[in-house]
Amino acid sequence: MIGLSQVRPEGRPLLWHLLQDYLRELSRWYDISPDSDGNYPYRWFDAYFSEPDRVALLILEGDIPVGFALLNAHSCIGEAPDHAMAEFTVLPAYRGRGIATQAVQCIMAQFPGRWEIKYSVKNTAARRLWNGIAKKYNPQVHDLGHEEIVLAFSTERHSKF
Repeated sequence: MIGLSQVRPEGRPLLWHLLQDYLRELSRWYDISPDSDGNYPYRWFDAYFSEPDRVALLILEGDIPVGFALLNAHSCIGEAPDHAMAEFTVLPAYRGRGIATQAVQCIMAQFPGRWEIKYSVKNTAARRLWNGIAKKYNPQVHDLGHEEIVLAFSTERHSKF
């Protein structure tokens, strides 16, 4: 069974480790490189433990962390979303089992409202996941150029974005 757990300060090392693996994977689609210590910089990491509009979640299968999601309220299209999916991943060993879809459904149930999700069109798995999730919400599709798309939608039945 898939569950979510908010990352508390004592969980920072685990989240940092998972984030490094994720950023290494993202470097296939984005121009990001490790620093001289071999770490991929992520300037907002500390903000997830100090700013109330940012939430770091572990995705769990039972008690095992199998991924994470970082949520904030930053808009890439000049709107005012309630939530934006800043980062999201399921570890490669757990992919292809529907965990990502289940996790996103849990996240959106726990955090209803206006959403923005940005992805690289070069990342075919992300494109499939996010378009599949957003389809039932009739998203507005925003092409940012540079092969990036933002999907904007509301999970609330009668709201408009």
